[in-house]
Amino acid sequence: MKLATQPTVKTLGDYAYQAIEKHFKKTLKWEKSVKKDEDPEALHQMRVGMRRLRTAVNRFGIAVDISKPVSDKNIGKIARRLGSLRDLDVLKESLENNYKPNLPRKEQESLQTAFTALAKQRENVLSRVQKTLKDETYKSLKESLDKWLDKPSYQPLADVSIEQVLPDLLLPELSNFLLHPGWLIGTELVESEVRVQKKWEPEKIEQELTTEGEILHSLRKEAKRIRYQMELFSDLYGESYAAYITEVKNIQEILGTIQDSMVLAEWLGDIFKSEIATKLPTLASLLTENRYQSWQQWQPLQERYLKTETRHSFHLTILHPLSGVIS
Repeated sequence: MKLATQPTVKTLGDYAYQAIEKHFKKTLKWEKSVKKDEDPEALHQMRVGMRRLRTAVNRFGIAVDISKPVSDKNIGKIARRLGSLRDLDVLKESLENNYKPNLPRKEQESLQTAFTALAKQRENVLSRVQKTLKDETYKSLKESLDKWLDKPSYQPLADVSIEQVLPDLLLPELSNFLLHPGWLIGTELVESEVRVQKKWEPEKIEQELTTEGEILHSLRKEAKRIRYQMELFSDLYGESYAAYITEVKNIQEILGTIQDSMVLAEWLGDIFKSEIATKLPTLASLLTENRYQSWQQWQPLQERYLKTETRHSFHLTILHPLSGVIS
């Protein structure tokens, strides 16, 4: 038997409901497994679901009328708790799979100190996550979303066609992304033209990351933000839009690799109470090489997105959704 297809989503309110429902259900799907600490993948999926729910609630806040417990502050708090635990899992996985096999025996043995400290730290963070998923803030969030999905309430703008407002939803976020100061790291200004400085030695890159790493990390978060928001409307655009989503994701992942490497080095330094170059010289070299390679991947994208034609093309793509899909 062929199921009847859903009617085409046409209004801003329709899209708001669809996105909030989808990501709320994804979050709930993994909750039980996360509470029992059964599977790292469950934690990852719940964290992603909560982050995307936050994006949906924020982006469609102009169209929906949801009670106070479903706030950016509350969702953000829960997402950060899940994120803290997930970050430790990623750190452990990276150490075990990407670095430990390539270390001499002496350094592998030294890493056991780090794994012991990591296990203890994870136990404490897991306890906080489990407490968070039992507290009133989380319960109120779930109850409020259940009630809203059962009987949704909207603001007047919800009745406007998605075609009319779609570019206005996305263009402010695109501007924030393209005007972020992270794009200028490792560049020079020549006669008002921004040029990427190339052929840096690893030492120069390390110096730049030490002083400007937080700004690059901020750009990574901006990339993730616009990617999540663009993905809410991917069915309303064509191939060019999908290509930009892929590139933004690539930017996010490359900058994420750099950030993860820096965080790992700093964490190990805290564990061993010294520079890891002294205690774990091979590992320190591998981390430096990792950042160097990621920097080589980052620069062509940086150069592309500093070009006027790329930026204008991105704007034009958002300005022209597939009218046949949403008419």
